[in-house]
Amino acid sequence: MRVLVTGGAGFLGSHLCRALLGRGHQVLAMDNLLTGRMETLHDLLEHKGFSFRKWDVSLPYEAEVDVIFNMASAASPPKYQIDPVHTLRTNVLGADHALRVAQTCGAVMIQASTSEIYGDPDCHPQPESYVGQIDPLSPRACYNEGKRAAETLCFDYHRRHGVRVKIMRLFNTYGPAMDIEDGRVVTNFLAAALRDAPLQLHGDGSQTRSFCYVSDTIAGMLALMDSDDTQTGPYNIGNPGEITVRALAEQIKALTGSDSPVVSGPAATDDPRRRCPDITRAKAELNWAPSVPLADGLRHTLDDIRARLAARAAQGTAG
Repeated sequence: MRVLVTGGAGFLGSHLCRALLGRGHQVLAMDNLLTGRMETLHDLLEHKGFSFRKWDVSLPYEAEVDVIFNMASAASPPKYQIDPVHTLRTNVLGADHALRVAQTCGAVMIQASTSEIYGDPDCHPQPESYVGQIDPLSPRACYNEGKRAAETLCFDYHRRHGVRVKIMRLFNTYGPAMDIEDGRVVTNFLAAALRDAPLQLHGDGSQTRSFCYVSDTIAGMLALMDSDDTQTGPYNIGNPGEITVRALAEQIKALTGSDSPVVSGPAATDDPRRRCPDITRAKAELNWAPSVPLADGLRHTLDDIRARLAARAAQGTAG
């Protein structure tokens, strides 16, 4: 099939492009490169089934494809809060433009939504039926309200125009090829631990998260793509293994052998206290569940970050 991946130069988008090519599909990656990086695609640029288009999805575009994975958006709070207006436009207009393309060429549009749409939940773990608890005036709202609006657009296009849609709500994916300066907790802690710098918590670190290794997330996305048109979702795609942020910091200290102190700090604005997916629906309808333990995934991610930091240092020495 011909598959469009918006946000294709991002961490998750690049992994998805690689997996789709491995299945024999033709892949068009689209990215404005504000947070995406061409280095994530360096091994794909000569692949005969791959092409890249630099484009901002908040602007209309055309494509002749069979499947659209709408992945475009900064995903870490420090990144998406740099230009919150553009983040909101990317998520809302980007979804609208992808749906118009899907309507025109008969493609299925698979929307990458997020656990952030649940806000600071009073329901735990979070099933897809939970409608969330979000402050629309929060600094985080540009992202989570943008994703909520994108889901609304998907189902309105589906009901009114018959567009084939599927929605996946992704939970804290991590793994190799993450931007080391991404600003999310796994890369923050690994990079700090390798420098023996403090591992800085937001608050006391008692808030929980559930981390899904990238290969498991990709497997869930492909299972959704392969599913029947009636399986519109939404589907939680995440690992229900819940851990406090402080416990994550201590695990990363042990993994790296670091002497870094774990330091409490000011709480982040509107930071969810608990985050854990109920994946009952994905298990039953997509036959999908994650399999990579956190310890293994962190070790793979650490090896990748070490290798890239060593390569940077070698380039600096050579220069």
